[in-house]
Amino acid sequence: MTHTDGKRHTPLLLLIALLAAFALVASACGSDDAPAGGDTGTTAEGGGGEGGELNVAIVQNPQMEDIVELTPSLYTEDSGVTINYTILPENELREITTRDVATDGTQFDVVMIGLYEAPQFGQAGWLAPITEQAANDADWNQADVFAPILEGLTFDGELYAAPFYAESSFLNYRTDVFEDMGLTMPERPTWAEVDGFAREIEAAGDMSGICLRGVPGWGNQGAAFTTVLNTFGGTWWAANDDGSIGESQVDQPEFREALEFYISLTQEAGVPDPLTVSFPECQTLMKEGQVAMWYDATSAASGLEATDSDVAGLIGYVPAPVNVTENSGWLWAWSLAIASTSEKKDLAWDYISWATSAEYIAAAGELIDGGWANIPPGTRESTYALEEYRAVAPFADPTLQAMADAPIDMPGTTPRPGIPGVQFVGVPEFQEVGNFCTERFGEVIGSGNLDGLDDAISACHEFAARFSS
Repeated sequence: MTHTDGKRHTPLLLLIALLAAFALVASACGSDDAPAGGDTGTTAEGGGGEGGELNVAIVQNPQMEDIVELTPSLYTEDSGVTINYTILPENELREITTRDVATDGTQFDVVMIGLYEAPQFGQAGWLAPITEQAANDADWNQADVFAPILEGLTFDGELYAAPFYAESSFLNYRTDVFEDMGLTMPERPTWAEVDGFAREIEAAGDMSGICLRGVPGWGNQGAAFTTVLNTFGGTWWAANDDGSIGESQVDQPEFREALEFYISLTQEAGVPDPLTVSFPECQTLMKEGQVAMWYDATSAASGLEATDSDVAGLIGYVPAPVNVTENSGWLWAWSLAIASTSEKKDLAWDYISWATSAEYIAAAGELIDGGWANIPPGTRESTYALEEYRAVAPFADPTLQAMADAPIDMPGTTPRPGIPGVQFVGVPEFQEVGNFCTERFGEVIGSGNLDGLDDAISACHEFAARFSS
């Protein structure tokens, strides 16, 4: 899984695919000094900034909101380093950080990225390698970090990011609701079975059957849908022998079957206003008891079992549903990387080393509102040896199993182009194609029927075919 085959990465295509969208992104996002959306003015102070300051862009989710609150007391107070956080929803984070690092911007010293971006951005020279720092920092303890995650953040032998938390995907479901309704969740459910459960629960009228990501974006709606697509035997593109992008497969029957299934389930047994929900919204609905099932990242379980959750102790966890494949759970790690343009690389590593350390994880368990269940999961062996965590995390072993079973090298039934990936196609072009197509799919979801499905598939196929070689 280490990304060492230069033939499978194309920096020129990456620049063409991404830079083509930057002008639009820049106009939508405003100036570099004031990115659109999110919390753009959060400063973690405590030591007066005598040790300097860093500008850090992070995704808007509970674990990252926790570290923002804890940085002053756990990091700044000792180091004197002021951390200026920019907190953005997932789509905006990707747009703004990609624009900044790809155009030699200097807005951020540290950016939060994942397994899709790290090897590609690293190869393009947009990130500073952290190979030596990670290997030589005894406090960070590289041997404690799960090797597959490190491999996914590596290109050509260089590590480009340190994982803050890692995840696969699985199905969360209300065990009490299933018991009350006489339903039995299989140990390894199929999507057909989940569809039946969701519709029966929806028909009962007390809550929504399932929550699925509806917000357009390759990493939002596109992530969940692509795992469904994989297990239905479809894919976005065929792969040429050299790993480059082959013919678009969007017009194939398997793609249509998967998309129609996903949209119908979302419309007919999903939550109200599905185009407004992604990870945070689904988690809130599940925590508040408004939905019976939720398919998403394994990291979601942390919030469901947190001390402020109405459903703690009432959730069951089973592998990602399948159709024709054995497994379908994804693999991801929200990770911290150093922009190549940063003039504070040593300071940036010091912060990253602390933020992604076992020390931070252990300290957070005592301090965060959600308690031990809500600490960053999936990155370190030591996390799963913590008795306090094990006592409140029934999802711990299912998470590890899901990550181990993630079909990273063959997520569907046919080879894919680019670097290994499950919920994404590991080529730069996928960002643009995934965003375009999920906007079209979102129009169908929002319509409440399937009348526009043919047009959406046709538009998506034509767009994806532009990148075929």
